[in-house]
Amino acid sequence: MKKYVLLTVLAALVLMLVSNGIAMAEIIPPYGMGQIGYHGAVLCQELTVRKAPDTSSKAVKTLKCGDFILVIEQEDGWAYLTQSDAEDEDPVGWVNADYIVVDPAWYRTEGSTPVYAWDDTSAPKVALLGADKTLPILRDEGDWLLVSLRGAVGWIHCRGAR
Repeated sequence: MKKYVLLTVLAALVLMLVSNGIAMAEIIPPYGMGQIGYHGAVLCQELTVRKAPDTSSKAVKTLKCGDFILVIEQEDGWAYLTQSDAEDEDPVGWVNADYIVVDPAWYRTEGSTPVYAWDDTSAPKVALLGADKTLPILRDEGDWLLVSLRGAVGWIHCRGAR
């Protein structure tokens, strides 16, 4: 009987946390400088990679939102990058640094996680994430995190999830 009561209380507590929009998650700190460069991610829907740091330079590849990258260097608003940490792999090219995030902390969901339009649980929900989604954190406001979502942003309530 005691076991049943304990399980009921635990289930009610989990239900209360989920219904209050409190996300359970893992916060992964920034990696820092690696062997090749800094880890990062693409923030916009599509990002053109160019041969040189200039908008008139030849396009060599297109990256998609959420693609992981390694930034080798940054110069005048441009980032020189690769997508592999293999030392024998050639760098991909240059991208406008306004559309990437470099060396962010990461948010990994452990279960159903609501994402809000602004930092308030009464705000409209813009997404509902499933388990094991990893997103770059753009800003940390204590109980709230601003994360990148396929070319958009949203707020996750994370009180007690750290």
